[in-house]
Amino acid sequence: MQNTRLNLIDLDQDAEGYRKFLSCWVSRSDNVTFIVDPGPVSSVDYLIGELRSFGIDKLDFVLLTHIHLDHGGGVAKVLNAFPDARIYCHKSGVKHIVNPARLWEGSKKVLKEVADMYGEPSPVSPDKMIAEEDLAAAGIEVIHTPGHAVHHDAFLHDGTLFIGEAFGTHVELPSGRLYLRPATPPRFFLQQALDSLDRILELPDEPLRTAFAHWGMRDGAFLYARAVKKQLILWTDSISELVKQSTDNLEQRLFDRLMKIDPLYGQGLFDELDDDLKVRERHFLGNTLEGMLGFIESFEAK
Repeated sequence: MQNTRLNLIDLDQDAEGYRKFLSCWVSRSDNVTFIVDPGPVSSVDYLIGELRSFGIDKLDFVLLTHIHLDHGGGVAKVLNAFPDARIYCHKSGVKHIVNPARLWEGSKKVLKEVADMYGEPSPVSPDKMIAEEDLAAAGIEVIHTPGHAVHHDAFLHDGTLFIGEAFGTHVELPSGRLYLRPATPPRFFLQQALDSLDRILELPDEPLRTAFAHWGMRDGAFLYARAVKKQLILWTDSISELVKQSTDNLEQRLFDRLMKIDPLYGQGLFDELDDDLKVRERHFLGNTLEGMLGFIESFEAK
């Protein structure tokens, strides 16, 4: 094991519930310094200030688990502050980092006013991008984990699994119990997500800890991968059953059902959230529902 120091930098946003939600992970060891998911444009100046406060004057890598605005929107400005840094993202996301115009337009359609809150990303020079083998030389393993997005990757370094959103959204509860909510924006493909979780479970050694993009850290990894597999199936099956009954008031009916049957989201867990986090989590329930509905409709149309 290396002498690795990990820090989480909260990237709180100016909106109700957008705290302890976005995080940038900072990893410093004897041979490499990198960050995972620098977050949106709206908080990138704060991020750079925090990195400077740690005494960081050089970054080797900026790793993107995926290119959504809340994870990679501020990457161009990070590169301006740390010009020696190189960026890794999944190969299908590179074109959107280099020319983010389509990413921005698509984000505005899906996220609406939230996209404006995050801010419009700036382009990055292609010569800043690196490949998977460049990370391997620094002891960073890339694990392809599509599901939340087709361009989603996780990273494993020195016992830490930087999982992005492949395990969904995690909230630390006062009771210490595990709270997870699926994060399945359009376009969602259930089998891809399940296969990605199996890819984690097939690692030869269980990671010592999991670093969530949304939010915080927990020991181990395999328990969460198994739990999320069950949760994804539970949610999609529940939505399918509810739709067959009626599409009226679907989101509320889904929420009511999950409060009773989901041991990672309901059964008293949601009630432990602070009021502003409840507002946020109810909002993103709608996003998750939309993604799963799209999957269900496309599956049933075949």
